[in-house]
Amino acid sequence: MSTLAVPPVLPSPRDDAIQLYRAFKGFGCDTSVVINILAHRDATQRGYIQQEYRAMYSEDLLKRLTSELSGKLEDAVLLWMHDPAGRDAEIIRQTLMTDKRVRSIEAVTEVICSRTPSQLQYLKQIYHSKFGVLLEHDIDRNTSSGDHKKILLAYVSSPRHEGPEVNREMAANDAKVLYKAGEKKLGTDEKTFIEIFSQRSAAQLNAISSYYHDMYGHSLKKAVKKETSGNFGYALLTIAQCAQNPAKYFAKVLYKAMKGLGTNDSALIRVIVTRTEIDMQYIKIEYQKKYKKTLNDAVHSETSGHYRAFLLALLGPNQ
Repeated sequence: MSTLAVPPVLPSPRDDAIQLYRAFKGFGCDTSVVINILAHRDATQRGYIQQEYRAMYSEDLLKRLTSELSGKLEDAVLLWMHDPAGRDAEIIRQTLMTDKRVRSIEAVTEVICSRTPSQLQYLKQIYHSKFGVLLEHDIDRNTSSGDHKKILLAYVSSPRHEGPEVNREMAANDAKVLYKAGEKKLGTDEKTFIEIFSQRSAAQLNAISSYYHDMYGHSLKKAVKKETSGNFGYALLTIAQCAQNPAKYFAKVLYKAMKGLGTNDSALIRVIVTRTEIDMQYIKIEYQKKYKKTLNDAVHSETSGHYRAFLLALLGPNQ
């Protein structure tokens, strides 16, 4: 469920383009106008506005926004202007192309391991048409070798079923296989974890988790934490948690981004911008349930100025 508040009567994309042009004109930029328009238009409308803007002013709206805005607001607005698949492609590409010493590969892991099979299919097409290279190729070339790379590659290339149907017998068997590959033996058979986690549907993984719990007295999540570590462990946990409850998973990512001293703005922007049109309503509910504070209040206390105004506009009313 989206939290995007779109006006009941929409101005035409042409009107929006004119308003934006006026907001840019002269000295300084009327940032409030920019936020008021862009934070209240869905992906299709944002696409039309970009087309109209280019047709009327022979200028790329994204380029203009880059020169008019700055800092975290600029990052958030530019990411928002893409459609969901284009946005995921940008996040992955930017992360993979960042200097190895400073980049956090978490963003790539989160985006890939939390998306549905059909979202990943579309992402791969968009990625290729945008950057002229296969997503798998970039992952292969720009992630450090080992199990983390293997799970990402397996997850983007294995076709998975998306429906709610479950094969109970297979789930019970998979639970046993995972136990043997992990907790039962010395060391871990990572290959088995990669195979099962990348090939089973979300519904099937949930069934495996509940069989695992019934058979061995604790969650599969706990076993994964015990048996794996680093980016590989993070990928498996992301897959398992998003199969079960994506909203709860993202509430936790947001909480971690804001907790303690300083804020991880790139994570904050990434999750709010990418989930606003998908399931932000549910993320807000999970956030309040778990952290006894509304997500809006948390964001309000961690951000300021136009940047805060933009994120809060995407989050919608504070419930």
